[in-house]
Amino acid sequence: MKATFDDSKPIFQQIADMISDDIIEGSLTEGDKLPSTTDLSTFYQINRATAQKGLASLVDKDLIYKQRGVGMFVQRGAKKRLLDERKQAFFVSYIKPMLSEAKRIQLTDTEVIDFIKKKDERTDNE
Repeated sequence: MKATFDDSKPIFQQIADMISDDIIEGSLTEGDKLPSTTDLSTFYQINRATAQKGLASLVDKDLIYKQRGVGMFVQRGAKKRLLDERKQAFFVSYIKPMLSEAKRIQLTDTEVIDFIKKKDERTDNE
């Protein structure tokens, strides 16, 4: 089964993102062993060096660690660090632009909060 990668990011980054998502979602927890670079390259039908680069990027961020001769494991506190990072990215990508536009169109803080709290029927059906 070959994964479908998109062209928006390098494949190694997409591999790192998938593993990060697994940590956030709880599929991988602190101390869990990750698949080897060989397993990743075989499963996703990618170059072994690409898989290694994806894992190395997570090592560089201190989200996983390598135990020589044994494998790669999820680092203690990785989920919290990832959640903090994603929350900050969410704020920068979504909240700041929303607040900027709200100010531009003269919405009050109360009106913005009311919009956020308001249930939309389309959201309820999802």
